[in-house]
Amino acid sequence: MDRKLIFLDIDGTLISAMSAPSALAVKAVREARENGHKVFLCTGRNMPIIGRDILDIGFDGIISSAGGHVEVEGKVLFDSLLPEETVQECLSVFHEHDIYCRIEGPEGIYTDPQMEALLKAAKPDESNSELIRMQKEIEKGIGIQTYDQYPKKGAYKICFTSTTLEAIEKTKPYLGDRFEYAVHVYKGSVSCFNGEIIRKGIDKGKGMDIICRYFGADAEDTVAFGDSMNDYGMMKYAHISIAMGNACDELKEMADIVCGNVEDDGIYYEMKRMGVLE
Repeated sequence: MDRKLIFLDIDGTLISAMSAPSALAVKAVREARENGHKVFLCTGRNMPIIGRDILDIGFDGIISSAGGHVEVEGKVLFDSLLPEETVQECLSVFHEHDIYCRIEGPEGIYTDPQMEALLKAAKPDESNSELIRMQKEIEKGIGIQTYDQYPKKGAYKICFTSTTLEAIEKTKPYLGDRFEYAVHVYKGSVSCFNGEIIRKGIDKGKGMDIICRYFGADAEDTVAFGDSMNDYGMMKYAHISIAMGNACDELKEMADIVCGNVEDDGIYYEMKRMGVLE
């Protein structure tokens, strides 16, 4: 097929629940690149927690922090932190409504102590890859620090957890003019509702556009794989949008194609079906 720019979410798409990349996932990325396509990570993770096992697969570039940071071959094309004043405003609004937060900055991740307790007790829906990932991070002891260690120099993204949807809704009059809310699926986890706020105008789709312009490519040249609602901007921008079989229903409904589950190497078999791996 014609040369494509292929964008891959990580959690629930490239890998399952903080697992190591499968042999076929690695094969898909490497063979696609050998065949002249360009492959990019397009993740909500910030750079410090993109594992070496993922980076060592080899990619042409990375969109991280849900579009807040974009780099190609080690060259930073875009980097936009929320000003610390805005971070503190968001935290104040969330805390006022008993919502616990996770701050993701360039140097690390910082959480309210209560958030960890709530995450440990949650029973996530199998489609909620973000909540499952955060639970696995706690289990594996990945370097997440408490809020009192946060350096207060700005952040890319704020994630949140709440015991009620009503509390989340009550924050929107304060923040909804500047942020999109991505609330993840919660069918099996009525005790914990999790999501993130994404700045309007800066999302995964914006990151894809920056990369396309860098390479002199068009949106018609793009393919995107995702599984959760923080992939919405990426899927909307892509010429061919592909939802994983384990994706949330909302993403499946908007996608052009639904492929196999991440556990069944959906990326590999869909790339093969499309002719990317020929």
